[in-house]
Amino acid sequence: MGDSVTEVNQILDRADDADIADDELELEPFQTGPVVTLSGGHAVHDTYTAFLAPLLPILIEKFSLLKTEAGLLSLFMQGPSILQPVIGHLADSLSMRYFMILAPAITGTMMSLLGIAPSYSVLAIFLLIAGLSSAGLHAVGPVMAGRVSGSSLGRGMGFWMVGGEFGRTVGPILLVTAIAYLSLGGLTWLMIGGWVVSGILYLRLRAVPGRDPGEAKALPWRAALRAMRPMMLPLSGVLVARSFMSASLTTYLPIFLVDEGVGFWLAGAALTILEAAAVVGAIVGGSISDRVGRKVILLISMVATPILALAFLRTSGLTQALLLPALGFFALSPTPVIMAWVQESYLENRALANGVYMAMGFIIRAVVVVILGRVGDLVGLRLGFQYSAIIMLLGVPLIFLLPHQSKRA
Repeated sequence: MGDSVTEVNQILDRADDADIADDELELEPFQTGPVVTLSGGHAVHDTYTAFLAPLLPILIEKFSLLKTEAGLLSLFMQGPSILQPVIGHLADSLSMRYFMILAPAITGTMMSLLGIAPSYSVLAIFLLIAGLSSAGLHAVGPVMAGRVSGSSLGRGMGFWMVGGEFGRTVGPILLVTAIAYLSLGGLTWLMIGGWVVSGILYLRLRAVPGRDPGEAKALPWRAALRAMRPMMLPLSGVLVARSFMSASLTTYLPIFLVDEGVGFWLAGAALTILEAAAVVGAIVGGSISDRVGRKVILLISMVATPILALAFLRTSGLTQALLLPALGFFALSPTPVIMAWVQESYLENRALANGVYMAMGFIIRAVVVVILGRVGDLVGLRLGFQYSAIIMLLGVPLIFLLPHQSKRA
C-alpha cells in the first residue's frame, strides 16, 4: 500500500513538469533533416524485413511447409519484440541511438541470408536475430523522431511511418526482382545496402540525442505502467481487432493471390501497391490527426477498411486491383496516429510507452499471423480474410473506451 501511495505521489509531483514540457513542446520546431534521416533508416531496415512475406511461397515449396509453419516464421521475427518495453525504459534514461544506427546492417544481413538457409531451424535463427535488431530500432527510432518533431508529433510519426511503409513497398518488388536476376542464393548481395546505410546513419545521427536532457525525469517503471493502464488496456483490444486485417493483407496477401491463380510476380506487385498506398495514408493520416484529433482518424480507418476488404474479396481482375490502393490507404494509416497519441500522453516516459505499445502490437500480430495460418490450412484464406474484416468491425466500439486525447497534441 505504501509503495502504491508513493508511486501516485511521484506521478502527481511531476504533473507540473509535464505541463512545462507541454508548453516547451508547443514552441519546438519541426526539424526536417533529422526526421528525414531517421525515416530513411527506417525505410531501408523495413525493406529487408519485407522480404519475408513474398518469400513465403518459395519457402513453403522448398521446405514442404504447412501454412501454419510458414506463419510461425513471422513469429520468430516478431517474438523479440517482447523486449521493447525494456529497451524503451532504458532509453528514457540513457541514449540508445546505436540500436537505430546498427539495425539496417544487422537486419539486412540476416534477411539476405534466408535464400541460402539449409533448413527450417536455420531460417528460424536468422529471423530471430533480425527480430532482435528490429525490436531495438522500433523501440528507439520513433522516440528519436518524436523528439525532433516538436509540436507536429503526428506529422513526425507520419514521416517515420512513411519510411517503414516505403520500405515495405520496395521490399517485395526488390525481392522478386532480385530472385529473377540473381537467383535465390544471390540474395546475399543485398546485405551490402544495409551496411552502407548504417554507416550513413552513424555520420548523420551522432549529434541527435537519444534522450533530451531537458525532459522531465522519467517515472519509475512501475509507476509509469500504472499511469499507462487506462490507455493501454483498451488499446490492446483495438490492436487485436486491427491485427487480423493487417496481418491478412501484409503477410498472407501474396499466398492468397497465388492460391487464387495469380502469378508469383503479380502477387508480390500487389503487396507493393498496397504498401505504396499505405505510404500516402501514413503521412496524410498523421498530419491531419494533428488538427482533427487522433480518435477521428482511427474511427474512419476501422470502419472503412473492413468494408473495402469485403468488396475486394467479392471482385476480381481490374476492379480488385483498383480497390488495393484504397485498402492500403485506410488499413495502415492509423499506425502513426496511435504512435503520436501514445507518446504525447506520456512525455516523461515516452520511450517506455512507445516500447509497451510496439511490443503489444508486434506480439499480438505475431500470434494473429499463426492463427490466420491455421485458419488458412483448415478452411482457406478467403474465409480467413472474411473473418478478419468482421473482427475489425466488432472492434470499433473499443475506440470509445480510449481516454480523450492529451492536451499535448
